[in-house]
Amino acid sequence: MSQASEVYPVIWQTDHVLLIDQNHLPSQYEMVIIDCFEDMAQAIKTMIVRGAPAIGVAAAYGMYLGARDLEVTDRQEFLAQLTEVAVQLKATRPTAVNLFWAIDRMLKAAQQFEGPVAEIPSTLLEMAQTIHTEDLQTCHQIGDYGLEVLPDAPDQVRILTHCNAGALATAGYGTALGVVRSVWHRGRLERLYIDETRPRLQGARLTAWECAQEGIPATLITDSMAAHCMQRGLVDLVVVGADRIAANGDTANKIGTYSLALVAKAHNIPFYIAAPLSTIDFKLSDGSQIPIEERNPAEIYQIGDTFICPAGVDFYNPAFDVTPAELIAGIITEHGVMQPGELGQLQGKQAI
Repeated sequence: MSQASEVYPVIWQTDHVLLIDQNHLPSQYEMVIIDCFEDMAQAIKTMIVRGAPAIGVAAAYGMYLGARDLEVTDRQEFLAQLTEVAVQLKATRPTAVNLFWAIDRMLKAAQQFEGPVAEIPSTLLEMAQTIHTEDLQTCHQIGDYGLEVLPDAPDQVRILTHCNAGALATAGYGTALGVVRSVWHRGRLERLYIDETRPRLQGARLTAWECAQEGIPATLITDSMAAHCMQRGLVDLVVVGADRIAANGDTANKIGTYSLALVAKAHNIPFYIAAPLSTIDFKLSDGSQIPIEERNPAEIYQIGDTFICPAGVDFYNPAFDVTPAELIAGIITEHGVMQPGELGQLQGKQAI
């Protein structure tokens, strides 16, 4: 099994951030320099960086960049302006809760710092780097705990995933794709089936790209082929990521995840979520309270510069859907594999 060099979508470099421009993959591998919080906000909004954990890491560095550029010495005014930075960063993507968790953690660090105002930025840089390092460690833990959900037989399994929950969506390694990587490294992966994930094709563009880099055996299918593959006995389990999980286990993930869970249930195939504790929003009792981002309808009616439908029709483009907890066999976290109804045991273990 080949193991290519790991992919890191967010890289801190002395005084700026480097982001892999995920809008250009797989045809072009480009790095974007981010040296102010406004550029970070734009990068998150336009999905140069995407995936809930990666967004959280990027936003943490965005908070540092915003703090670094403030030219005030009064503590209250500094914190007021930093709060405005937080507001602007939070407005970029409404569904991924890691964004809000990371920003609030950075704000809290600034508010609790008792030293000179001039030293707050350096404290925030340390916190951003901590969040970054923690996420990478978390992904490896999730990947290893994912081995526990494998059936005893067959020895090698076929896994289906949706969207991209890999290194590109995190600090590195991945959540759902982190599970796949751990299974692959243990020699237990026969094949990964990848939904293309319309309309932005994150499965086709990003997950398939990551697998190709590492030599993971992967087959790309259209979203509408998943039921057929299950009916033909080609899938042993489904593992996907998450952008926000309510306290009862209802899970928001990329649009199409809910239908995939229904199809898996119909074929008696276990359906798992892989996500860090920071993705669980204990303030929301169930999935009906999760805000669902709607994106530009151009994502539906054109691919690249090519229009794929006639004029005169309307468009609806929700970026996420919510999978009810009863369809989820387990949630793979850095604390182990939990049943959706057991998530309350983890409350209070989040770093805030």
